[in-house]
Amino acid sequence: MKKKHHHKKKVSPIKKWSAKLHLWFGLSVGLIVFIVSLTGTLYVFREEVQASLRKEVIYVKKEDTDKTPLSINLLREKVTLELNENYPLSSVEIPLDKNKSYRFLYYEKNKKGWNYFQEVLINKQVYVNQYTGEIIAVYNEKYDFFNILKYIHWGLLLNSDWGKYVVGIPTVLFIFMLITGIIIWWPKNKNARKGRFWFSWENVKTWKRKNYDLHNILGFYASFIALLLSVTGIYFAYPYVKNTFNLALSGSIDLPKEKEIKSPDSLTVKNEDVLDIAALQTQKLYAGSSSFRISLNGKNKKGKDLKNLPVTIYGQDGRFSERNLLTFDKYSGKLLANKPHQQLNNAEKYANANYDIHTGSYFGLFGKIIWFITGLICTSLPVTGFLIWWGKRKKQGKKI
Repeated sequence: MKKKHHHKKKVSPIKKWSAKLHLWFGLSVGLIVFIVSLTGTLYVFREEVQASLRKEVIYVKKEDTDKTPLSINLLREKVTLELNENYPLSSVEIPLDKNKSYRFLYYEKNKKGWNYFQEVLINKQVYVNQYTGEIIAVYNEKYDFFNILKYIHWGLLLNSDWGKYVVGIPTVLFIFMLITGIIIWWPKNKNARKGRFWFSWENVKTWKRKNYDLHNILGFYASFIALLLSVTGIYFAYPYVKNTFNLALSGSIDLPKEKEIKSPDSLTVKNEDVLDIAALQTQKLYAGSSSFRISLNGKNKKGKDLKNLPVTIYGQDGRFSERNLLTFDKYSGKLLANKPHQQLNNAEKYANANYDIHTGSYFGLFGKIIWFITGLICTSLPVTGFLIWWGKRKKQGKKI
């Protein structure tokens, strides 16, 4: 009798090449994907954890709230004298909630440092009771667990200018892995589709099969949010990604540049209460906001001198998407410009929201939970994927 020959089902060229690319990319950047996913997942609930751990310093004593807050300039001098740091204070964040303390920030960078610890010269948060001038607590954020997680996630603790590419390139490859993974997963017909959406382990005893299902099924469910996480991540790293978003949302690759505002008051003698004048006007204009930040060192993020006094107002705690900007004359405190969130174009609004979308905070607590679960799955994918490859490799080795 002739033996029946069972012909293997032909695999389409698209699935064949998708499987190869999925494997090659996975083996080449799997470790980095694992590290970036794990650190990002652990970072998701940073605000909630810190708010709980720092509750005693975030809020001032109730009996003090009946007093009038001391001037910002006086509080700045007090912090500067007591801490005696080598660098000037960068900014102060003032909450609209009178029960919360002021936060003064020291932040200075050395662009020539090749790693995070050399690049960040100082990053300290000083919590101050604005009614008494008491320094409640000082946190060295440079060595804070969550900040280190953030910079591992951002660039593996390498210099932020080029470390972002060390993570950015694997992230781009991870996007291709997610797309090829969906192509490999996609069933040919309805019958094959049934076993792809959930686990059927009643008669499954081998760990290899369970591992395979974990990789495929969890990977499929996580892939769509993982794509969003990846794209919002490379938005920070690559200008062409940001330009593409700008063009799609507002018809121009560039965000509107802030116009230089000249004020006749710049020729006058500086008013010593300029910071309090600006703070008082901010509180009146944006009374329903969460907090606002005033620059104290007269420099922008790039280290260039500011010709005016900018004040950034945040709509909600732990959110950066709803951001308003006021500009004051740095000598008199005269209001020169008011740019509320509502007047921003779509590209500007998205630029402010990208961080919140990336971390899940844009969608509230529910969003953070979903992002956290997705992050855990993304962390597991390089592990389960490697085990699938290793199992097949051992099987092929035995046949030889």
